[in-house]
Amino acid sequence: MEATVYNTKGKETGKVTLPEKVFGAKWNGDLVHQVMVSMQANEREHVAHVKDRGQVAGGGKKPWQQKGTGRARHGSIRSPIWVGGGVAHGPNPNKVYARKVNQKMRVGALYAILSKKYKDGEMLFVDTMAVESGKTKDAKVVINALAGVKGYEKLATKPVNAALIAVAKKDNKTGRSLRNFSNVLVEEVRNLNPMTALSYKYIVISDPEIACKGLAARMPDKKRS
Repeated sequence: MEATVYNTKGKETGKVTLPEKVFGAKWNGDLVHQVMVSMQANEREHVAHVKDRGQVAGGGKKPWQQKGTGRARHGSIRSPIWVGGGVAHGPNPNKVYARKVNQKMRVGALYAILSKKYKDGEMLFVDTMAVESGKTKDAKVVINALAGVKGYEKLATKPVNAALIAVAKKDNKTGRSLRNFSNVLVEEVRNLNPMTALSYKYIVISDPEIACKGLAARMPDKKRS
């Protein structure tokens, strides 16, 4: 598999060979859904909380005697059917929403998403995304130039989640120049995950040769017996 590599001016500079297992994987919607739901559950924060009948104050005494009053029998004003009583089956901070996602599933879902993005023409390979000045105005020039590549016009116009820029290694100047773009996220290739990759329209991979080697190493080849 080969893909075209562009420079920061939007001009073709060559080709890069892509690993088949990373960019040629079959789409597995069930796996991607399972991993995405699990990752979202792992990030879920406990906010809502109500008191059950054991946490409500008062109600230690039986409201009235069991028989002879003509009224329904009650044992405590903390019962959920009383106004001001406890809540039955309400949200509780002790509930654990976390789900386990093993490495093979996570990487498999990432490969499926990257392959889908590549086949749909939503992945752009750039020789380098370095912005030496570290200034936003220079980064904007680069974004507009890449938006000139056919099929990537929305890179400069999409208001939210336009592009995920994956760099081979951390570059403080490049990160500083792009951090003012609300529709762009800069992330190291080694930190890519399915949820982030699926959240953005385009994925721009900088230094593709190094980046592809790092992606392929996320899931080692099976050992032959």
